[in-house]
Amino acid sequence: MAYPTQLGFQDAASPVMEELLHFHDHTLMIVFLISTLVLYIITIMMSTKLTSTNSTDAQEVEMIWTILPAIIMIVIALPSLRILYLMDGISNPHLTIKSIGHQWYWSYEFTDYQMLTFDSYMTPTADLEHGQFRLLEVDNRMIVPTESPIRMLISAEDVLHSWTVPSLGVKTDAVPGRLNQTTFITTRPGVYFGQCSEICGANHSFMPIVVEATPLMNFENWSTLMLKI
Repeated sequence: MAYPTQLGFQDAASPVMEELLHFHDHTLMIVFLISTLVLYIITIMMSTKLTSTNSTDAQEVEMIWTILPAIIMIVIALPSLRILYLMDGISNPHLTIKSIGHQWYWSYEFTDYQMLTFDSYMTPTADLEHGQFRLLEVDNRMIVPTESPIRMLISAEDVLHSWTVPSLGVKTDAVPGRLNQTTFITTRPGVYFGQCSEICGANHSFMPIVVEATPLMNFENWSTLMLKI
């Protein structure tokens, strides 16, 4: 989860998020270099007393500032396209979960398990236990096995929502009448918090998402217990 005064991204808990963090750092370094160079040139131009009236036809300079940006764009685009390919849907997921956004809560349906459906409401502040987070905890967490490809099918019943878990690198719009797909793999056990990222009404801030990644054996015990309930 995010913490106060945080400037960077949350710690990565999936391979895709790790790639996004590396790409962010890679691009940010290029932006810093360009900004430093431009600032240096502006400073030199403003501070020098030398002028030249014979440089209106500087072919070499024009070639440099045309070719160099093109090279920079290629250096940025290639890793970006690679990440887009990695984020594409998988053909054989271990588990498929359908999430539907409502005003203002999420419902989950584990399509590989008949009758395993539940709603996930935000836990009221008065009902929070010690150590739980206000506005982030829910009454029913979405439990998933670790190190397993998970396919999410995301839709909405009423208005636009967005199913977002930053530490997993997942942000997918929930559109009424349409199924959007995304995938993720959790690399370690843990509890990962998210929120609806599409302004959907008065209680938009009160429909959090909690994904709990657990070993496969614990997940099977949980699913068996839920089916009995």
